[in-house]
Amino acid sequence: MQRRFLTTFKTPIKYVKIYTLSSFLFFFYFAVHPLEGMSVTTEHFKQKILEIMMTIDKFNFAGKKAIVRVDFNVPLNEEGKITDDTRIRGALPTLKKILADGGALIIMSHMGKPKGKVNAKYSLSQIVDAVAAALGTPVQFAPDCAKAQEAAAALKPGEVLLLENLRFYPEEEGKPVGIEKEDPAYEDAKKAMKASQKEFAKTLASYADCYVMDAFGTAHRKHASTAVIADYFDADHKMLGYLMEKEVQAVDNVLKDIKRPFTAIMGGSKVSTKIGIIENLMDKVDNLILCGGMAFTFAKAQGGKIGNSLVEDDKLDLALEIMAKAKAKGVNLVLGCDCVAADKFANDANTQVCDDKNIPDGWMGLDAGPKTREEFKAAIKGAKTILWNGPAGVFEMDNFAGGSKVIAEAIAEATKEGAFSLIGGGDSVACINKFGMADQVSYISTGGGALLEAIEGKILPGIAAIRGDK
Repeated sequence: MQRRFLTTFKTPIKYVKIYTLSSFLFFFYFAVHPLEGMSVTTEHFKQKILEIMMTIDKFNFAGKKAIVRVDFNVPLNEEGKITDDTRIRGALPTLKKILADGGALIIMSHMGKPKGKVNAKYSLSQIVDAVAAALGTPVQFAPDCAKAQEAAAALKPGEVLLLENLRFYPEEEGKPVGIEKEDPAYEDAKKAMKASQKEFAKTLASYADCYVMDAFGTAHRKHASTAVIADYFDADHKMLGYLMEKEVQAVDNVLKDIKRPFTAIMGGSKVSTKIGIIENLMDKVDNLILCGGMAFTFAKAQGGKIGNSLVEDDKLDLALEIMAKAKAKGVNLVLGCDCVAADKFANDANTQVCDDKNIPDGWMGLDAGPKTREEFKAAIKGAKTILWNGPAGVFEMDNFAGGSKVIAEAIAEATKEGAFSLIGGGDSVACINKFGMADQVSYISTGGGALLEAIEGKILPGIAAIRGDK
């Protein structure tokens, strides 16, 4: 197994820390390219590693069978018709590249949460025609993803096979079924399931000559099809798809290749769900906007009256700690000063603008107020890197969408002036789509939980499996 290791070189100029994918790659590179007293930068080394790694552009699929993990967990209506095909369209560049090369294509995905049992409601048979239309070629269907050996073996170049929902097997997620965690026998059941998961992944791998991971939305899960399967392919026959490459690059743009000023907007209802992201961003951002329901936890922590607004009473000290950290690190923390309050949680509620620390009893803050919106605009204006995760109010109700719309407009304007803007996670994607501004930002991520974990600085199993990290 390849292992990551860290080494530090002392050069005449500076110390340079270099993270490699494996000791083999390290010794290979420097055997061929001796230092000769020159300073080697991390980015230079990273580029050389990428040149050695297999990428989808470098791989020729001619005469090969490729099994591709996509995220076709698309929304369906009561008639089983797709209501939003964004995820299917997002995977097309990868799928079409394989077919254009003269390869045979095996597509696998999950849908919904069938919890390891066959459920017609989540059958991928419902999307076969839509996938075929998108690809412009017929698509065969394997009704059992673990018993598709014959169908896969018979596949000819240019042909496509879609496997049934992977999560019809509990081995996909690797979680024991029918037993509670409190049960003394749970640990043994978990070990047995992990062994079974490896066999399931091995079966999927046996269908193809190479593996392509292109499902960013599930890259944060160490499932059979997103990570374990990669162990059955060597480094030259496993790679990230185009969608994954774009997602990884987008995250790198906001976490590593930062152009300043960097403004991050964190919205949503609870500060507790964003603490990991906030802490990781604190060392990177110049401006940090915290908005949405979580803002009222900060308001109350400062002694404010917040009426019936959403609050996490057990996180008041945490809110004060975040404020203190921001001040210590020189981060411009924007919490706002006023809000649009309502007398009930409804679009037709009576409303008033009030100080966010003096909301009348019986009223609740549901959106950012006019002064706060101006503060948002000021923090976003002139930024060169922007990350938006989560709305500023209950944007689903038109009367409380104003704060989120101001954020979207400010981001679009900054993007037009050269900023890199990444939108994703929470409901911010739905926000930008509601306002018809999706084409006015740099990148919209397809991954909710995966994006958030990446922003927290966590290693995503779906990416680590391809890169050989352990």
